Amino acid sequence: MDKVTINKDACIGCGQCVKDCVASALFIEDGKAKLRKGCIECGHCFAVCPVSAIDMPEYSKDGCGEYVPMTEIDSDTLLEAMKSRRTIRQYKDTPVEQEKIDKILEAGRYAPTGANSQNVAFTILGSKQDELERECVKLFRTGVNIGKKFSDSLKNTDINDSFFFKGAPLVIVVSGHDTVNATLASAYMEIEANSLGLGVLYSGFFVACTKLNPKIKAMLKLPKGHKAVTCMIIGYPDVNYKRIPPRKPIKFKEL
Repeated sequence: MDKVTINKDACIGCGQCVKDCVASALFIEDGKAKLRKGCIECGHCFAVCPVSAIDMPEYSKDGCGEYVPMTEIDSDTLLEAMKSRRTIRQYKDTPVEQEKIDKILEAGRYAPTGANSQNVAFTILGSKQDELERECVKLFRTGVNIGKKFSDSLKNTDINDSFFFKGAPLVIVVSGHDTVNATLASAYMEIEANSLGLGVLYSGFFVACTKLNPKIKAMLKLPKGHKAVTCMIIGYPDVNYKRIPPRKPIKFKEL
């Protein structure tokens, strides 16, 4: 089955799909759009067609509603909310509802990937969360102050039993072949999580553990060739911030 199909009866030959095809895989012939080799299945043609003549039969259409431009969100409010974003290390003992988890994952699924590779995966630690945290704590407590090599601040930090996941109810590891793609997906997921009233902590220490200890990486059962790029600790914040913190001056120049 073709990944992209064109309904010749519905196609009006407007050429909008041809103009927007990043791979130049579409062309007009005899007043109808046609597809040649080279398609990267990005879905732009599906999204831009004014008469819904283009379909992608092997792809899920769940959530494919009407196009909503980002201009629907007030830019000043969005900016202030993004500036107010804080890394959360104090969590309530409240589970994250499945509906909210689904929305967070959907945000990650729709993040951009280079050449539309869609090669990012999401692993919820679930029943393995406590065991994985124990393994990581053990790793950081053993050896010659392994944890302290990562950060001077650890010299004054107690590596307790909840050092990695802070008692949060949800931990998602974002993995991929490509660091940029997985990082972009994580950013999308964090924005969605924040909009749902949830807080997020990126645990670089956990990602480091997946590199230091093969057992920990094996427990994640990541897709072949994937590496853990981010570890997102998510839950309802048990802390209330009052104001936006300051930042160093922006580093900017125009060439």
